[in-house]
Amino acid sequence: MLRVKLSVVYALGFVTVAMGLSACSTAVVDKTTGMSPNAIYADAKSSMDNGQYDKAVPLLEKLEARAAGTPLAQQAQLDKAYAQYRSAEQAQAIATLDRFMKLHPASPALDYALYLKGIINFNDDLGMFSAISRQDLSERDQKASKEAFEAFKELVTRFPESRYAADSAQRMNYIVSSLAQYEVHVARYYFTRGAYLAAINRAQAAIADYRDVPALEEALFIIYKSYDALGMASLRDDAKRVLETSYPQSEFLTKGEKTKTAEPWWKVW
Repeated sequence: MLRVKLSVVYALGFVTVAMGLSACSTAVVDKTTGMSPNAIYADAKSSMDNGQYDKAVPLLEKLEARAAGTPLAQQAQLDKAYAQYRSAEQAQAIATLDRFMKLHPASPALDYALYLKGIINFNDDLGMFSAISRQDLSERDQKASKEAFEAFKELVTRFPESRYAADSAQRMNYIVSSLAQYEVHVARYYFTRGAYLAAINRAQAAIADYRDVPALEEALFIIYKSYDALGMASLRDDAKRVLETSYPQSEFLTKGEKTKTAEPWWKVW
């Protein structure tokens, strides 16, 4: 019996040693050990230049820790946010930028941080499939669009001379237009399903909340057609008169729709 017990002990000891050796053989080796911050940054930039953003992120995190309190650490944070964005990790990228702006409110790169945050939200959920389907900004959930608008607005307000200000202002205008178009998308949805009062209310909301945007033409047309479907002739005629006055060349009045425009001005960045 003693021999059996000893053999079990020996066997267990062998397994323990084997497991220890296996753990040692699979231990992760930190390749940045002994590297200077500049060397780590060079490796990270090389990975980014080659499109290997997922490899750049951990290098930039190492750099941020090693060079804490230096301008290089700030640059590492910004580059990490961009690499996370390009790795389709939008939430992490936004969190990195928010942390950067909280820690460095006086950074000369603050305008870039705001611009990148706006761009990430602006292009939220856009990818190769939306490019194939030519999905418009107004056809997506508007939470990200509104957050993009706020980032661009802060940039333009605080840094009007920034190199990113002009593009941010243009994107703000596009976002406002898309928000109005989103309301019209919903109004059209209600109209096609016979919910005419709901269609009128949504279209009127777009007219009340936005000014000088293309979507208002269709909003007026939906109001006109909804009142017509409800048999409310007086209100129908009023809506048609406003549409004719505001858009005398409206294709909605002749064709019931508007010719599709070419590709939107913005590109995924």
